[in-house]
Amino acid sequence: MGDTVMKHRAKKVRTLFDGKILAGFAGATADAFTLFERFEEKLQQYSGNVTRSAVELAKDWRTDRYLRRLEALLAVAAPDRLLLISGTGDVIEPDDEVLAIGSGGAYALAAARAMLKHSPGMTTKEMVEESIRISAEICIYTNNEITLLEIDAV
Repeated sequence: MGDTVMKHRAKKVRTLFDGKILAGFAGATADAFTLFERFEEKLQQYSGNVTRSAVELAKDWRTDRYLRRLEALLAVAAPDRLLLISGTGDVIEPDDEVLAIGSGGAYALAAARAMLKHSPGMTTKEMVEESIRISAEICIYTNNEITLLEIDAV
């Protein structure tokens, strides 16, 4: 809360749609839980179509009187898709299959891109863990309590 750490092990990622999709958030926790629920509803409504669900959530988020007050970002991963969803209506698919959000997101993104380019033997899991560790060393709002979830590729 502000500049005080209230919980070191907050889980900001979860699986959705029967474990087939990952979603993570940055921002206000209560807002993120609302967005997780809404995104899960969209996934059910559109039979797991991640892109369509993301677009529909972004539209609702931007135009709905209640939702547009929510302050968070969602990062969503499916075996064939990686998306950032924002309350301004953005649905962004990164060019290089790397996505990071939150206060330390830029640091983690830079570290992951460097590893992707210069460490071809690294596993995705190793790259994610190391990127977050590097970010935690730089950003005072990022800690090194890592929750790592994986989904199976199609």
